[in-house]
Amino acid sequence: MSDHVVLHVKGRVLVGPEEVRDELWAVDGRITYERPRSAEAVVVEGWALPGLVDAHCHVGLDQHGAVDAPTSEKQAVTDRDAGTLLIRDAGSAADTRWIDDRDDLPKIIRAGRHIARTRRYIRNYAHEIEPGDLVAYVAREARRGDGWVKLVGDWIDREAGDLTACWPRGEVEAAIAEAHRLGARVTAHCFAEDSLRDLVEAGIDCIEHATGLTEDTIPLFAERGVAIVPTLVNIATFPRLAAGGEAKFPRWSAHMRALHARRYDTVRSAYDAGIPVFVGTDAGGSLAHGLVAAEVEELVKAGIPPLEALSATTWGARAWLGRPALQEGAPADLVVYDSDPRADVRVLAGPRRVILNGRVIG
Repeated sequence: MSDHVVLHVKGRVLVGPEEVRDELWAVDGRITYERPRSAEAVVVEGWALPGLVDAHCHVGLDQHGAVDAPTSEKQAVTDRDAGTLLIRDAGSAADTRWIDDRDDLPKIIRAGRHIARTRRYIRNYAHEIEPGDLVAYVAREARRGDGWVKLVGDWIDREAGDLTACWPRGEVEAAIAEAHRLGARVTAHCFAEDSLRDLVEAGIDCIEHATGLTEDTIPLFAERGVAIVPTLVNIATFPRLAAGGEAKFPRWSAHMRALHARRYDTVRSAYDAGIPVFVGTDAGGSLAHGLVAAEVEELVKAGIPPLEALSATTWGARAWLGRPALQEGAPADLVVYDSDPRADVRVLAGPRRVILNGRVIG
């Protein structure tokens, strides 16, 4: 990491979707548009964007549960080197607070640990509880997290042989109200259709995956301003999952294939209705880290305009999460590219320079 405290970024600085400046400086880790008195600076040239956002990522988690600190560090570094400098960690069984003390690793907004029904989620991931304990556990994670709580809204019910909702309406309403009282927003993992109306009408703030959106629930999401994080790079795994469960749960397998088949139409219909859509990869379970550029490409493939897909991992995502972009005085977290990512989002896959807290990484 560079020892310089002054950095000069020249070229095209994308302060917003349409606001472009010719240069900025980073002084002691903060952005300024006023030329500093110091004449010595590291110069970086290119097209600069705010550090990318992965709004559904799991640092500290793999397919078996919590991982150790060196593995967590490797995950965070992989995301950072791909340009992801702000992560909403949508549930982790590991304590990753030590990352906050590292100025060379991405900033993380944590949702605490997943909250799931007993034996209705991936082993070793979640607090597995019954509905009577939901309010207490939501309050606990609201106090432990960084302003978010993560529920598992649906999962396979082995008796039904398909995805079903995990929580009764009354308990969900009480739990979300308690989270809001404590100043936290609530999101939920939802693949299927059945849980969505109750969660949205109960006041939920976001739905992860949202593959079960239909023409009946899309207007409700739009009316309430409930965001979705589609994680299309993860939804791409549905056919493989369905094949693995075919013999034991044929109904579930057929359902997963149907959700996969309509995934692009679902996302486009949500966007067209005015539902806020943000970029998330679901890295850290069975999925690799560093896939943020691939997810932006998937949103474009689904029919979201390139500039809006770009905003979903930059300006728009940061505003939604309450974090600054490239404003005066903001942390100097930015990614520099060789060409204009607004013209072709595939540019995101090859950052020229990653700058974190005003320092060039690598």
